[in-house]
Amino acid sequence: MTAYPFLQDNIEYLQRTGNPIYQWLSTQEFKEELLINNIFINELGIHDWRMESGKGMFETLPPDGLYGTWLSSEKPESSATFIVGANLGYGVNHVLANTPDSHKVMLIEPRAEMLLACLGQTDYRPFFEAKKFHIMVPDQDYIYEVIRNLDLQFVYGQIHLKGDIASQQLGPEYAQWARIVRDKLENFSLELSTLRFKQDVMVGNEIRNFKRALSDGSLKEMEGKAGGVGAVILGAGPSLEKHAPDLKKSRSHVLYTCALQTVPVLQNMGIKPHFCLAIDYDKTLLDVFERLDPDFVQDIPLIYSTKVNPDILKRYTGPTIPLWTVGGMGTYVMKDHDLVLDAGGNVSVTLSRFLRRCGVSHICMVGQDYAWLGNRSHSSGHHSRYVDIPLQHFHQHTTNMDGEEILTTIQYMTAKREVEDDLRQSPFPVYNIYGGGVEIKGTKAIDINTAYKEGILASAPGSVDRFMTELMACRDKGKEMPLEPRGPMWSTSLRNAEKHLAKLFRNLKENQQAIHETMNRVEMFIKQDPLYMPYLFNEAIDMAGLTRAKFEYEPKDFPEFKRIAKCVMKKVREIDRLVCVDIKKARQAVA
Repeated sequence: MTAYPFLQDNIEYLQRTGNPIYQWLSTQEFKEELLINNIFINELGIHDWRMESGKGMFETLPPDGLYGTWLSSEKPESSATFIVGANLGYGVNHVLANTPDSHKVMLIEPRAEMLLACLGQTDYRPFFEAKKFHIMVPDQDYIYEVIRNLDLQFVYGQIHLKGDIASQQLGPEYAQWARIVRDKLENFSLELSTLRFKQDVMVGNEIRNFKRALSDGSLKEMEGKAGGVGAVILGAGPSLEKHAPDLKKSRSHVLYTCALQTVPVLQNMGIKPHFCLAIDYDKTLLDVFERLDPDFVQDIPLIYSTKVNPDILKRYTGPTIPLWTVGGMGTYVMKDHDLVLDAGGNVSVTLSRFLRRCGVSHICMVGQDYAWLGNRSHSSGHHSRYVDIPLQHFHQHTTNMDGEEILTTIQYMTAKREVEDDLRQSPFPVYNIYGGGVEIKGTKAIDINTAYKEGILASAPGSVDRFMTELMACRDKGKEMPLEPRGPMWSTSLRNAEKHLAKLFRNLKENQQAIHETMNRVEMFIKQDPLYMPYLFNEAIDMAGLTRAKFEYEPKDFPEFKRIAKCVMKKVREIDRLVCVDIKKARQAVA
């Protein structure tokens, strides 16, 4: 097609490199006649695309006016731009041509014919080769994975989201995908902020819990052990109190699960969960014990993320079982030895994922309101419960499923979105005994009478007892894992690198390339050991600031390197002390 001079070259490149967008295009149905008939030269003398109305996309929206404000002068080298809507490439090309090669340009185009039209107008192979231009598959999970790989852009640059106005004339999906990308960016920004500022706390806790976690048992054998079990995830929302009297009826017929924070609430209601779960890493979780009767939990297993504060485990009087989670030592060190779960950002998500891995037959949610109801934030007994407070800046107005106006918060809505994203992975229906809060997409809202009538608050005979027997048996699965300290080798390597850099910085102007190469080697060295890497997350990000976000070295960069190296060695020695075993000394002691 002469109207698409670069289409074949671009497509062949995407095919040769195994780009996922090529696979996506191969599965899409599109009308070839649209590509033949819809492209034309408009009155402005530029290529245009004829819409269903017969008008061109750019007849009333000249590209020069549309994309003139798409560029930012702040930190373009270390930033990224997300574009929703390709049109014929005008917006994409404007950003590609006017930003440095290190600037990432991410495109999402939900219509196959429009993506092909864009690929036909410009040779994008140089931008693909430079890893500057990336076309994303219009899939929410794929998009989030792409976003998660842009941590340096979040930390050292800016993230821009551009919804193409010209493309929005074609249909509502462009605005919808722009909202999806915006939500994903917000979620990851929150996740990265947590990692950036709390990773030391989380993995520091994990290091301190390491030896206890190994002796507390293993959940690895729980996969697939919940056949026939109907599970309930109990939240501490205000509606839980409304449903509590009826829920007591099904105590022996369904598996009750909840967060540790919800246990005092259930204690007040006379409902005892089969097990509870804790994932919060900070000290605020200790507030639970101000309301928790130690006798009440003596026979309630606590499944704990290995990242929780060690004092939680010291104060909990019931049995404890460790859960290794992604993002810490579980990611690499434990992945071949135990069950490792992506805990997500809230306990409901963690419980849902764990229950699905165990193989429950269905899940029902209760007390999952994500809203203030009756001017209450939680049910009675929750340590974060607020009642009858005036309208606050953190409140947001929304409506429930009955069209009534209720109050929520950004934190609630973020958590709700994460639950909804997780529920899309569920192989079975998820029910929600609705209590007047916000709608949870992906669940079937029902009342409690319907839940009883349809057997949702029921399990196969004996399945719950069998599951709990298997769960308690996990506590006998503990084992040792000898890990040899490598701190002395690390100390030697970093000291040699520091000496070499000291010489190079004496002639800064002439040694820019040599400094960059040395910094790169150190960055790779810091990231190469799976035992130490999770605790060195911040130091690795800091080193990346000296390699991939630095374009000319200054005298102040050497003291910054020394600071990073000092922090690295402090953490390495801490891991050696709390996690590792000096195998040579251990053998000598045995001998």
